Amino acid sequence: MAAKKTSKPASKPVKQAAKPKGKPAAKTAVKAKPAAKPAPKAAVKGKVAAKPAIKAKAKTAAKPAVKAKRKPNPALMKPVQPDAVLAAVVGSKPASRGQITKSLWTYIKKNGLQDAKNKRNINADDKLKAVFGGKKQVTMFEMTKLVSQHISG
Repeated sequence: MAAKKTSKPASKPVKQAAKPKGKPAAKTAVKAKPAAKPAPKAAVKGKVAAKPAIKAKAKTAAKPAVKAKRKPNPALMKPVQPDAVLAAVVGSKPASRGQITKSLWTYIKKNGLQDAKNKRNINADDKLKAVFGGKKQVTMFEMTKLVSQHISG
């Protein structure tokens, strides 16, 4: 009897496998089609092989031009002098515009002046209010515009 019980469950999976057999057959047919497609490409490769070789030579010739490093704009690297109002925040030594902006962001993050809800806004403390022209809050894009008024080149 035990043999009969094992044969019945074995027959059930066979019936279930019979239903999906139609679907895998379609999948194998799909698999066979891509295999057939590369064969014509292989026949054409002999004819087309010369063109990619020419393209490869052109690409290798163009690569050295792409590898050239971008030079920074000398006007942006030039040291500028912050005025007394801005010097209270970033220091009085001459620095490039990028360095001044970087030190300004260091001050903002150190004192937690970036708005919690909208990170693009900066809440001004007493020192920054003087730099921002008395505004309590400015966007980061306004900030660079307002800071440039306190820089002498």
